[in-house]
Amino acid sequence: MPANTVRFKQVDVFTSVPFKGNPLAVVFDADTLSADQMQAIAHWTNLSETTFLLKPTDPAADYRVRIFTTHGELPFAGHPTLGTAHALLESGYQPKQPGKLVQQCGVGLVELQSVHEDSGGMQAAWAFAAPPARIAPLPEQQYAALSTALRSDAIDFSAAPSAVDNGAPWLVVRVNSARDCLALEPDAAALARIVQSVGTHGLAVYGPHEAGGPATFEVRCLMAGGAFGVGEDPVTGSANAALAGLLSAQNVRPGANYTARQGTALGRAGQVFVRYDDTNGKTWIGGASVTVVDGTFRMP
Repeated sequence: MPANTVRFKQVDVFTSVPFKGNPLAVVFDADTLSADQMQAIAHWTNLSETTFLLKPTDPAADYRVRIFTTHGELPFAGHPTLGTAHALLESGYQPKQPGKLVQQCGVGLVELQSVHEDSGGMQAAWAFAAPPARIAPLPEQQYAALSTALRSDAIDFSAAPSAVDNGAPWLVVRVNSARDCLALEPDAAALARIVQSVGTHGLAVYGPHEAGGPATFEVRCLMAGGAFGVGEDPVTGSANAALAGLLSAQNVRPGANYTARQGTALGRAGQVFVRYDDTNGKTWIGGASVTVVDGTFRMP
């Protein structure tokens, strides 16, 4: 490989169809790159996240990853976790344990496992164990302001809106239906004030589909500044992990397994599956990935 180049892949996550998921840039052999160089590359790719593969410093880990948005570094994010694992395995890496991976990142060690069975119509893929999360309900005196910011009277306050931080902090809010979720046209400035007041960088809103629908829930993730940037994220692993944990904490799980659709409002077709493993106390968040670009990255 020529000097000043590193291996590079761009993958689409939570889909098996190119351009229908959430894109991720993966830079290999990044041990010699400084944090400033990583940030410059992430800013240039202009994707929601760019990851950098490094040798692990923990002997239990298969690899180490650093995750950068265009604005800063994140200790954890979901679609980068799955996309990085996909890129690494496709490059020929053999896991220390067949069918399992251990990722070292800012929140510590994150387990991944191969998903062989069909999970709610999804192809065989990989899933990560959701990291532990801190949950803090939104104060009730802010409910009116939240409705105003979302320009909606469809919020289901029986499931308390809550800030959930698993390394990527989201304010998780339930609305009455998938249709209500897709209809949202929030006031961006007012929404930013709400989410930032509880220490999060975005809002993850979800609504149930009718029986027999395309998924259990429709999900949208609206970013409101900070490390997340602004705009709507196509498909979001950390937010779906936050939602899964909140459903469990609020005792309103839809079952031992469920699916979420995300990205519909952006013309994407992201599919996320969730599985609760109460025997081991883990919640698995999974989906397919597909490589779109494969080559080298030229350094200055």
